[in-house]
Amino acid sequence: MIRNPTPEVKTTTRGVAPVDQQGPGPLRPGASDVFTLSIRFMPGVGPKRAEVFKRLGLATVADLLYHIPRRYEDRSRFVPIAQATPDLPQTIHGVVAATGVFRSKRGTLVFQLTLKDDTGAAQALWFNQPYLRTWFTLGQELILYGRPQRIGRKLQFHVPEFEVVTHDELDSLHMGRIVPIYPATSGLHQRAIRALVKQAVDRYAAAMPDPLPPAICQRAGVGPLAQALADIHFPPSDEARRRAEERLGFDELFLFQVAVAQKRHRFKTATGLAHQTDGPLVQGLRAALPFPLTASQQNTITEIFEDLGQPRPMHRLLHGDVGSGKTVVATLAACAAIQSGYQVAFMAPTEILAEQHAATLRALLAPVGIAPALLVGRLSDDERRPTVAGLARGTVPLVIGTHALLQESVAFHRLGLIIIDEQHKFGVTQRAALRAKGASPDVLVMTATPIPRTLALTLYGDLDVSAITELPPGRRPVATARVGTDRRAATYRLLAQAMDQGRQCYVVCPRIGKGTVPERGLSLFPADLFEPPADDLKAATKIFEYFRDQVFPRYRVGLLHGRLLDDEKERVMRAFVNGQIQLLVATQVIEVGIDVPNATVMLIEQADRFGLAQLHQ
Repeated sequence: MIRNPTPEVKTTTRGVAPVDQQGPGPLRPGASDVFTLSIRFMPGVGPKRAEVFKRLGLATVADLLYHIPRRYEDRSRFVPIAQATPDLPQTIHGVVAATGVFRSKRGTLVFQLTLKDDTGAAQALWFNQPYLRTWFTLGQELILYGRPQRIGRKLQFHVPEFEVVTHDELDSLHMGRIVPIYPATSGLHQRAIRALVKQAVDRYAAAMPDPLPPAICQRAGVGPLAQALADIHFPPSDEARRRAEERLGFDELFLFQVAVAQKRHRFKTATGLAHQTDGPLVQGLRAALPFPLTASQQNTITEIFEDLGQPRPMHRLLHGDVGSGKTVVATLAACAAIQSGYQVAFMAPTEILAEQHAATLRALLAPVGIAPALLVGRLSDDERRPTVAGLARGTVPLVIGTHALLQESVAFHRLGLIIIDEQHKFGVTQRAALRAKGASPDVLVMTATPIPRTLALTLYGDLDVSAITELPPGRRPVATARVGTDRRAATYRLLAQAMDQGRQCYVVCPRIGKGTVPERGLSLFPADLFEPPADDLKAATKIFEYFRDQVFPRYRVGLLHGRLLDDEKERVMRAFVNGQIQLLVATQVIEVGIDVPNATVMLIEQADRFGLAQLHQ
């Protein structure tokens, strides 16, 4: 009996067509066929199976080569049956000692196989697959992979993966090695995917054009593409897989940065608009501001005005913490464009935020005689018509809106500056659609999300970055504290105290539904507050009911999450802004789109479930 087959052991797989050794040979490196050759012409595929592969987005040989495994299973170590550990994935090897079909107590047909080696025996069970009895014969050499269970004295594998050892055919793709596990779909099993990927790797990996010159590969310390493609699918070792991941990851970063550099070059060399940055509107707004600008605001204004004064398109990111004064800086930029004879479009991700921006800009611009228009989806046709007509004629110099600005019916007479708040909430196509409404307009995007310098260079390499690094005088810093579960009662008292003083509060939860429900009725702020298990996510819907009915029954509690209809979201946010809701239970949907100065306390449940940028927002 062979307990640990040598590398020369050969295997075959039932249900998978063998590789046609007489098929087409490998293409010459640099050939383009890998990008056009359909997988339907590969041995063992055909038109019907090709349609199944298409559901995974796999149509060509190149698609197959870049169908990267989602994980790997190490099936290279065979465990003696007597030493198999229950509930851990492992591989065993032996001979078939018995087979049979029986009916379970529930009426399910079960095919049972007994596998023996020199140390003991194990059972393998497959449910509702009685046809498997024709697949195996006594004395057949077999490999099983799965998670065994100890049932009494018996060791059982439920529906394990298997492979028959034959010693005279192809090397195994599925056992005795580090095995790739791919994204799959119904009607397409892992074995079929592996067999086809193996064909693609053997015949066509060398034909994939390498985007990196050898000199760059050497400088970066990465290997050739063909080797990386082979090792990412069928790694001979963990180290080979790591090197393959490093090479393919480097390709993604390198090509992304090349694309960003090309985009940046196009912006820097394109012909744009030159604005007057020191005219009467800018001077008038500066003089009318009821507060002094910080040094950091002055620096960002200088950088933006330098761009606006040049005859090339501005593409700049304005980053600053909440309350740092980004809106004032953007308003001064808008004045520079308007006094130069151009229109300004200010786009925000939600209607409530657009309305808040409109109110702020009306107050700021009133001394210089500019009245911003508002264009959001909830407006009726009669309310929209004057603004749309004014934009087309050029009589509306500044419009503040949401996605409504992207509608085909909205045309600008002379769009010169686009300001986008929380730009990450808009897609690339949406931002491009707004730019297309003008002739090379300048673009200023704003965000309050903290961006490390390295991340800015990677994600926003096509943008110039300006940062407001200080808060205006009088702004109190936000006090942040981590509160343990033993202080939950005190935290609830803090919320109640704030609401008793006329303030409002947030409670943010990591999920919408299916969370923990309190097991018993609780009075307000008891000493033995219910606390769910650490691995149970707090749900906004359950916390809302809990707070409304048991903890804060005398306060007005609201609920906001992403599954609400847009109209309902707007209604809830508007009620909170207007003070009709004192305590808002929400998910991260409030990350963007709500600005309530009266809200002074925020409780974030299970903060470890959120990203750093989300917590900052």
